Amino acid sequence: MTTVIKKPTTQTDQSQDSAVTMSRILGVLGEIGKYVILIPLAITFMFPIYWMFVSALKDDPQVFTVPPVLLPNPVFFENFVEAWTILPFNTFAFNTVFRYVLPTTIITVLSCTIIAYGFSKIDWPYRDQIFYIVLLTMMLPWAVKMVPLFLMFRDWNWLDTYFPWTVTAAFGTPYFIFLLRQFFRTIPNEILDAARVDGANELVILWRIIFPLARPALVVVGLFRFMWAWNDYLGPRIFIRTQENFPLALGIDLLQNRANDVGTCARCLPYLMGVSFLVALPIIIMFFFAQRTFIEGISLTGTKG
Repeated sequence: MTTVIKKPTTQTDQSQDSAVTMSRILGVLGEIGKYVILIPLAITFMFPIYWMFVSALKDDPQVFTVPPVLLPNPVFFENFVEAWTILPFNTFAFNTVFRYVLPTTIITVLSCTIIAYGFSKIDWPYRDQIFYIVLLTMMLPWAVKMVPLFLMFRDWNWLDTYFPWTVTAAFGTPYFIFLLRQFFRTIPNEILDAARVDGANELVILWRIIFPLARPALVVVGLFRFMWAWNDYLGPRIFIRTQENFPLALGIDLLQNRANDVGTCARCLPYLMGVSFLVALPIIIMFFFAQRTFIEGISLTGTKG
C-alpha cells in the first residue's frame, strides 16, 4: 500500500492562489465593464439609423406626434417606393454610381498606388523633397481651393460634368499617397530585388507583387474614396447645374426643399427619411462586410516611418 504524503500548504502558496483568484475576478469584472460601456454606445450609434427607418414607415401625423412613436402603427412600407419615385432617384443613383463613385474610386486607387510605389520603392533625385511638397498640399483646406477650382473648371467647360472628379483622380490624392507609401515601406526590398534579377520591370512588380501584398491598404483607400464620393454634397452643389446630372446627395437636398414647403408633398418627411435610409444602407453594408480588412489596413499603414 502506497502512502501519499501531502505537502503542507505554505503561506506563499496561499498568497499565490489568492492572487490568481483575484486576477480572474478582475478579468471577469473587466469584461463585464467593457460590455456595460460598449452596449449603450452601440445603442446610441444605432438609434439614429433605427429612427430614420421607422420614420420612413410613418405618415405625417405619426412623425409629429409627441411623445415620439417608436413603433409606427399603421406601417406604410409603400413610402420607400413612393419616395424613390417622387423624384428621378434612379437617374440620381446612376449618376452617383457609374459617373462619380466607381470611376473616381478605381482611378484613385490605381493612381495613388503607382505614385506611392514611386515614392517608396524607386530611387530618383529629390524623391523625398517632392514627397514633402505633396504632403504640404494637404494643408490647403477645401474652402481655399473652392473658388480657384470653380474658375478653372468653368474656363475648361467642365461645369455640369463629372470631369472635375474623374480626371483629377488620375493625379492622386495626397492623403492616400501617404497611407500607401507608409504601407509599401513595410514590404522588404529583397522581394523586389529578386523580381528585378529575374527580369521583371517595375509595372510587373507592381502588378504581381505589390498589389497582392497591399490588398488591405488598397481596400482602405477604396473604402475611404468610395465613402467620400458617395456622401459628397458640396462639390456637386458647386459644379453640377442641371437636375438630370444630380447625384443622390443633391437629390436628397431637392426632396428636403419640397419637405420644407408646406403643402407641396403629403408625406415628404417620411419620404425624406426613406430615401436617406436607402442611400445610407450601401455604406453600412459595405463596412459591415469589409470591417476586418478595413481595420487590418488601418493598423498596418503607418507601422514604419
